[in-house]
Amino acid sequence: MAQYIVNAVKNKIYGHGRGWVFTPQHFADLGSDTGVRTALSRLQKEKVIRRVAQGIYDYPRTHKILGILSPSVDAIAKAFAEKNGAQIQASGAYAANLIGLSEQVPGRVIFLTDGPTGKLKIGKLEISFKKTTVRNMFAAGSREALVIQAFKFMKEKNINQIMLETTKKFLKGTTRSKFEKNLKFAPHWIRAILFELMENEL
Repeated sequence: MAQYIVNAVKNKIYGHGRGWVFTPQHFADLGSDTGVRTALSRLQKEKVIRRVAQGIYDYPRTHKILGILSPSVDAIAKAFAEKNGAQIQASGAYAANLIGLSEQVPGRVIFLTDGPTGKLKIGKLEISFKKTTVRNMFAAGSREALVIQAFKFMKEKNINQIMLETTKKFLKGTTRSKFEKNLKFAPHWIRAILFELMENEL
């Protein structure tokens, strides 16, 4: 039975492919919690998978020159959120970097969440999950929500024309109904800028 669970877990990991970040909960349909954790422990010892933080593993990507690569920040954050049944939203310098408003690559990445708070240390990078308000999580995961968090970080006085053009490209393809809904709880100054920016795009 133990070998059956190991094989089932391994097949599921292979099915997702390299770069997948997961937790024991992803295998709840394959066997008991103890059986799954034993299987993951064995696969870790065999160097099939890697433990990146407590209760979080990945099937690492490899590069012929660089060797084993670090998992992506978003994949780690997503696994943390799924593990806790929570929503997350990138914020601060990381949100600005994702859109292209800032070239700063933060050593500390902050995600807002409606679930448990916590910190994960991955090499030199720290990923923090901060509890926030329902309003801040209203449009979590949408492009508009990412722009809201990026603009909050950049601050109104620092947002220039190049940043606005970058934002317009990023938001291209959204619908008016989605756009209006997702900006419902945005700060007034951000709503004003974005509605004017996207007036002829929606």
